[in-house]
Amino acid sequence: MRKMILFWCVAFLLVAYLAIVLGNYLTHPPADLGLVNQQLRACPESPNCVCSQCESPTHSIEPIRYSGSAEQARQRLVEILSRQRGCHIVKQEADYLHAEFRSLGFRFVDDVEFLIDSRQNVIQVRSASRVGYSDLGANRKRIEVLRKRYADSND
Repeated sequence: MRKMILFWCVAFLLVAYLAIVLGNYLTHPPADLGLVNQQLRACPESPNCVCSQCESPTHSIEPIRYSGSAEQARQRLVEILSRQRGCHIVKQEADYLHAEFRSLGFRFVDDVEFLIDSRQNVIQVRSASRVGYSDLGANRKRIEVLRKRYADSND
């Protein structure tokens, strides 16, 4: 009897896990990604997004500062992103990048956007979860890790 209960519990958990993973593979990028009037879109009200161009304390994060040319900044950023686990660069333009980050366990997808602002020598950033309400700070942590790796690559 106990073995049968254990079997059904494990089977249920496995099916639930597979359903979540499959569901995350089937999600599509939001239609509203990209620039609006040469700025990244504002974050939604949910706390699973950070953006350097948002003024809300919940969503605000500092941009990544760079020295040198915008092209050099973009190249360094692409190099750093290419070494990140679960990262896939979806779109590259002269001053804009869109990357998707997949989490290891449940394969959740976060959309991360970068706008290279050559007037201020900063890379504006936006990182947002595709699904759910809270991300437990994952997007903020990701940007801070990328900021550190960017600064370290400058040495």
